[in-house]
Amino acid sequence: MIEQPLEDLLARLDRERLDADRRYNEALTAVNQAIQRVPPLPSAPPAPDDTNLERLNKAWRIRMEDFSTEPSSETGWRGRLRGVVRRLIDPPAATRRKAWARLERQEHFNAAIVEHVNRNLASARETPAATAEVILALRQALEGLYRFQSLLVQYLMTITAFVDTRDRRLGAEGIAERLQFVERRLVALGGELDRLHRNQPAAPITRATADPGDSREAFASPLASVTYVGFEDRFRGTREDIAARVQHYVPLLSGAKDVLDVGCGRGEMLEALRQRGVTARGVDTNHAMVELCRARGLDVDESDALAFLQRQAPECVGGLVAIQVVEHFAPAYLTAFLTAAHDAMAPGAPLVLETINPACWAAFFETYIRDLTHQRPLHPDTLRYLVQASGFRDVDIQFRQPVRDADRLDHVSSLARDAGAPAIDAIVAAINDHADKLNARLFSSFDYAVIARR
Repeated sequence: MIEQPLEDLLARLDRERLDADRRYNEALTAVNQAIQRVPPLPSAPPAPDDTNLERLNKAWRIRMEDFSTEPSSETGWRGRLRGVVRRLIDPPAATRRKAWARLERQEHFNAAIVEHVNRNLASARETPAATAEVILALRQALEGLYRFQSLLVQYLMTITAFVDTRDRRLGAEGIAERLQFVERRLVALGGELDRLHRNQPAAPITRATADPGDSREAFASPLASVTYVGFEDRFRGTREDIAARVQHYVPLLSGAKDVLDVGCGRGEMLEALRQRGVTARGVDTNHAMVELCRARGLDVDESDALAFLQRQAPECVGGLVAIQVVEHFAPAYLTAFLTAAHDAMAPGAPLVLETINPACWAAFFETYIRDLTHQRPLHPDTLRYLVQASGFRDVDIQFRQPVRDADRLDHVSSLARDAGAPAIDAIVAAINDHADKLNARLFSSFDYAVIARR
């Protein structure tokens, strides 16, 4: 036998997958945050200022005639005055030679400066253009790197979806379902082998007043009961889904004790009551489901519901709940079941009977007729009357699992109305009224529960 239950193995694998997803997302976020944006780059330097270059090329030479001491040819009193001043300040010849030498050196220096400026002008003009080209190339390279990093992150983000689609393509969900089915068959085979080994053949499962050819007998054997467990898993919902749904009824039963869960199935209601500290036990005819409940430490009898109630002492049951069970009963069996429940329950004990709502056509065609063990659809008014006729009081109907708005008929938008066209307004009103009527009949609630007191 398998030491670790398959559902525990799958749960562990799911946890590991979620942990891997978390670490992957954290690493991907870190990579995304590490993307380097293009930093602001400087502009190219301005072109050299050659505004005074022409003046330099013209003014570098010193005109010696400006410093000549030759007599002026100017006549008149000004010429004579200039001659007198020159004679007074004219330096000696040696001094003049030194002055001329200094002027010549200054002229040579000016020539060297002008030549240097002219020679480097072309390089100075080319430097801004070359710098601009370098900055443009650097910007393009950085932008290309940023685009590459962004595309890399986008690629990494597609890996998870790719792996998930590959998993679906390989049929991971189908494999898990098959493994669960095989495991349950092994459990049933193990039980049968144990009975054969002890020379104790399995007792036939009988149902008091059961109709001949009852469709429930199709899953009466221990091996066939495993098939119905798989049917429940696939079409009714997972244990987690059902556990969430039965929470509606826990407050009604939380003040009771010795609650009986008829048709307890996989034990979702029993586990919910155990978590609230409510003592409860279950009864079911499906051998595989009974074994699953017992493996979880739940108190469950493998027995017919009516026969089980008839064996109980009067007024000993503190509460009775039957989730998606009474639609499996034939009419005669249902009335006998309600009478036996009334006799076995304590005064004031709560009664909860949930079943499919056949008044909702979506529920009838999508849920009720799918299960071949269903005996007869029960209209809410019919079940309420039968409960009242059996002696229960404070009988009420509560509808569950409303059809999603997305699956209901929509109203015509008020924008279609035209104040100037009463005929269009009348058509819109009629369409919306018809939609309401159809929604009430076709798309109301999938389930309902009859709630009562003993």
